[in-house]
Amino acid sequence: MATTSNYLALDLGAESGRGLLGRFDGEHLDLEEIHRFPNGPVRMLDTLYWDLPRLFEEVMTALRKGAASAGELDGVGVDTWGVDFGLIGRGETLLGNPVHYRDARTDGMFEAAFARVPRERIYEITGLQFLPFNTVYQLLALARSSSPLLDVAETLLMMPDLFGWLLTGRRAGERTDASTTQLLDPRSGTWSDELCRELGLPRAILPELIEPGTELGPLRGSVAAELGLDRGVTVIAPATHDTASAVAAVPARTASIPAPMSSTAPPPDWCYLSSGTWSLLGVEVPHPVINAETMRYNFTNEGGVAGTTRLLKNIRGLWLVQECRRTWARAGREWSYEELTARAQVAPRFTTLIDPDDATFLAHGDMPARLAAYCQRTGQTPPGDEGAMVRCCLESLALKYRWAIDRLEAILGTTIRTVHVVGGGTKNALLCQFTADACGRVVHAGPVEATAIGNILMQALGRGRLGSIAELRAVVGRSFPVTVYEPRDPAAWTDAAGRFATLVPA
Repeated sequence: MATTSNYLALDLGAESGRGLLGRFDGEHLDLEEIHRFPNGPVRMLDTLYWDLPRLFEEVMTALRKGAASAGELDGVGVDTWGVDFGLIGRGETLLGNPVHYRDARTDGMFEAAFARVPRERIYEITGLQFLPFNTVYQLLALARSSSPLLDVAETLLMMPDLFGWLLTGRRAGERTDASTTQLLDPRSGTWSDELCRELGLPRAILPELIEPGTELGPLRGSVAAELGLDRGVTVIAPATHDTASAVAAVPARTASIPAPMSSTAPPPDWCYLSSGTWSLLGVEVPHPVINAETMRYNFTNEGGVAGTTRLLKNIRGLWLVQECRRTWARAGREWSYEELTARAQVAPRFTTLIDPDDATFLAHGDMPARLAAYCQRTGQTPPGDEGAMVRCCLESLALKYRWAIDRLEAILGTTIRTVHVVGGGTKNALLCQFTADACGRVVHAGPVEATAIGNILMQALGRGRLGSIAELRAVVGRSFPVTVYEPRDPAAWTDAAGRFATLVPA
């Protein structure tokens, strides 16, 4: 009889967090949701923070429930969003709550950074997409304000690494999340001394780097005692950036993944779309792709599993609908996501289109008002009701996916035939169908909990229960269903793509 291993994934997203227990017998993986909780920013005075103490309390609750359900845990792994961090000082002191990436402190930091290091040089070193909230600009904001935190900080830890430290006491930076900072050289896999020096950032606080699947160590004695657990429970760093874990769990039918730094690997014929608050659309390649075209279209090179690179485009995603829903709820109009999607399905098609990545849609606030203002600015009639507004967001997202795929094909000289959609967005059948229609490609949607699945199976790989990423993906394919969407009505979507192209900066 095959031995079953129990792994707990602590998967923290921008809107919610969850603890999922994975029971793995070597061939199949079964998931059990142990604990789910909301997440979101907290504003104090003029700063937007993450509520780290509450999130850690939720993590402890998930650990307690997971251990009770499993009887014995063979591993625990944490993944989160990228770019945000905490600072650790002398004596194991947490120096304040981590600041939320949508906080305004990075306003003007592009200009400040480029005055010291040209934009082209930053991209040449890091190959990372320019986003105003990247870690480098958050850290630059602290340095330029002479923050006293930097005077006493010993270590900077990205959010998943921060939870790893809270649980085990080890200070280490897992490489996939470190790759979102715009301080990592993806060619060498090391922190960039040049960028730290030229931008005046404290290089000494950047932690040692570790690979996905590395054991961080046992739970701290105090944590284990509080949970009533044996201290032998091991914390493992999966691919701690949530997108990296999700991509690891894409059930693509490939015999293997490209060997790192191989120049002979064939270009990929499939792409992934990790769909949630953000949409991360890209391909898995053996080495960074850093050139004039990737910089022109603001593509990013982030760390993947097994030494690969995720060449991708960050697209704003279902954030647009989430923020609309919150705005309507504050006004007393409560709609579930299912109700809003149903209203969108019967709304007129292609009446208004937006570029989801327009800068006006980044911050928290009245999203419907900003969408209406964008339409007026671009000579369009604003959507007339909630259904029309959600349809505008979903159609525009699908068209942005088409835009990104077209450019990936040109950059890599390949033909992408299949779009693998994973994550919470797979539950939105309308968006999945729009994606197939707009892109003119077959969409394979699922699994929903790809991030937690990737987290769990990377723990299993780290413990030696799997031998490769190809084996990992085969387990995903055997264990979870996939829904297939065929493209429809190509002429109408091609016409809409022409209109959409006029809205996206060249």
